[in-house]
Amino acid sequence: MTTDTIAGTGSIPGASPDLYNEDLAPAAVRNWGPFSIFNVWTSDVHSLWGYYLAASLFLFCGGFLNFIIAIGIGSLIIFVLMNLIGYAGVKTGVPYPVLARASFGIWGANVPALVRAIVACFWYGAQTAAASGAIVALLVRWPAFADFHANNHMLGHSTLDVICFLVMWGLQLLIIQKGMETVRRFQDWAGPAVWVMMLILAIYLCVKAGSFSFVSDIPMDVLLDKTKDAGVPGTPGSFGALAAVAAIWVTYFSALYLNFCDFARYAPDKAALRKGNLWGLPVNLILFSLVAGVTTIAAFDVYGEVLLHPDQISAKFDSWFLAALAALTFAVATLGINVVANFVSPAFDFSNVFPRKVDFKKGGYIAAVIALLLYPFAPWEGSAASFVNVIGATMGPIFGIMMVDYYLIRKGELDVVGLYMEDGEYRFQNGWHVNAFIAAAIGAVFSSILPNFTNWLPAWWGVYGWFFGVAIAGAVYYVLRSAALGSGARTARA
Repeated sequence: MTTDTIAGTGSIPGASPDLYNEDLAPAAVRNWGPFSIFNVWTSDVHSLWGYYLAASLFLFCGGFLNFIIAIGIGSLIIFVLMNLIGYAGVKTGVPYPVLARASFGIWGANVPALVRAIVACFWYGAQTAAASGAIVALLVRWPAFADFHANNHMLGHSTLDVICFLVMWGLQLLIIQKGMETVRRFQDWAGPAVWVMMLILAIYLCVKAGSFSFVSDIPMDVLLDKTKDAGVPGTPGSFGALAAVAAIWVTYFSALYLNFCDFARYAPDKAALRKGNLWGLPVNLILFSLVAGVTTIAAFDVYGEVLLHPDQISAKFDSWFLAALAALTFAVATLGINVVANFVSPAFDFSNVFPRKVDFKKGGYIAAVIALLLYPFAPWEGSAASFVNVIGATMGPIFGIMMVDYYLIRKGELDVVGLYMEDGEYRFQNGWHVNAFIAAAIGAVFSSILPNFTNWLPAWWGVYGWFFGVAIAGAVYYVLRSAALGSGARTARA
């Protein structure tokens, strides 16, 4: 039975109940065409956090042309990397934690699954907080809410912030009640909706400014003040700053490099995936960033200050209707990315660790509860660039190992049935692949530990932490795995 045949059946005869449930099985229904894949990316990017990051990176570029070049290069890199992991999902039909068993072992894969799940919990909280912030910005236009917001506090936030966060947190749980098909339908609507609102926001500000401009007149001293704590080398507009912008943009998607196969496995073929990725990544990302840049310039011309959050901009609208429309649209769009990027992944990841007891929905609920517990500490507050780099760097080594194993060691061929068997090819050392963990540990030292907890490395190193993690862990794994395979071949011949 071929890999492709297995991937289409959705069931594995004789699978271990500790490695298999219906949610972890190879995808049986492949109905995510190019439009649905495209909207994975509209839902992922078109959020308050996505806009905030794009607007923040615009400041580092010192000009519009520089911004588009840096974002364009980063977007092309993202397109290539997403196709790599996406093709594996299409061919095998399995979600990320199951695919990780091929390189980390049937039990060892629980570790990278939990790493991805924990990162998703951080992002889940960050995106929920951003969505609730949009609603708060709308409500404080009323004096009564503004007074309540200013004078009542709990859990380290205003009481109004807490209430809106809980409302947004609860609404997301309603979306996933019926599983992945509901997720697909929601994202197919939410993604395009925010594009319309982004254009309205940009046009409104350009009309109010009296001009449409690709030329930034934000003074250098303002740019330096706004970017001084982000950890990006060089002054705005320098080659170092532009390279950092491209690297941060690539790192922003580090979580989805791991689990994009959670969605790609529902695509009917590689052609559909590639087409959806083409429109959803380089084309969509560049256009979205262009609109973010125009809006940032126009907002500065109108209000005389740099406003990086779209809810801050919409809160200044003279029209209450437009302000309400913007707040609600951005809130819905941010719920969309949370469901796509930060609910689906931990749902599968936690299910992978406890397949007998935790299904897709329960795994998602666990992630939502963890995000709720993180809220009082708000680790996502501060510089967008710094948060992205710190979070993203933790996943570089895992991605490097998985891609080296799939493409360089196994040449794109996996025994899908064996991924669900306790005594198959992927058992390695009692279910753990020691070489993968050695490589991951070495990669993590250079991607996360040294740049974030010591001053032994250059200040710019952390900006490229994800890349160092991918390259170092991937190279170490290739050497160790090749040596082990060579040793096994020699032993067999003897």
